[in-house]
Amino acid sequence: MQKILIVEDDPAIVTALEQYLRTEEFDPVSAKGEREAVRLMDSFSPELVLIDISLSEGDGFSVCREAKARGIPSVFLTASGDENSVVEGLDLGADDYIAKPYRPRELVSRIRSVLRRNGKGQSVVKLGGVSIDTDRGEVTRDGEAVPLSALEFRLLMVFVNNRGKLLTRTRLLDEIWDAGGDFVNDNTLTVYIKRLREKIGDDPSGPAVIKTVRGLGYRVD
Repeated sequence: MQKILIVEDDPAIVTALEQYLRTEEFDPVSAKGEREAVRLMDSFSPELVLIDISLSEGDGFSVCREAKARGIPSVFLTASGDENSVVEGLDLGADDYIAKPYRPRELVSRIRSVLRRNGKGQSVVKLGGVSIDTDRGEVTRDGEAVPLSALEFRLLMVFVNNRGKLLTRTRLLDEIWDAGGDFVNDNTLTVYIKRLREKIGDDPSGPAVIKTVRGLGYRVD
């Protein structure tokens, strides 16, 4: 799991962030202020720091400087419309910012993007004998290339990014709607899942990777 340091003094925000980041397979830890954040940068060695600009002890800009000095990428959490703070934070070396209130999925997407840009992202994911290079958009099975359409790759990535979670058919349709310009409805979703299983060597009659949870949806462990 990739380590994320949350520097935020609002307990409710910290709790919500930690819970969501754990579901996305991150390992979060939090600090209320600058001094504790610096200590955790050295002892916890996070891959990324999420920083609230306004802190009860110290300020987010100082934390950003400390992270920059250690080569740790950072993302600012800032109040909506606080353009001056955003500009100052980016000038100090922050890698990105996201305004409050933020959408959790967008925040996680930004985090992963920053990690990839800094060479800290996990670009190759393995599912049994299948390897997915998320940066290159390439899939191989036992070393052989697996040609997937844009929609099939998108569908596979939905499963990869939600390993261990039950995905309903409605959730899958929402995620892949019109990907690659293809129309997808409930019937064609069944066809695409069957085709994807065949291509990655997951026997549709007894799948071991993309498992059917009868009456509920699908899950990849």
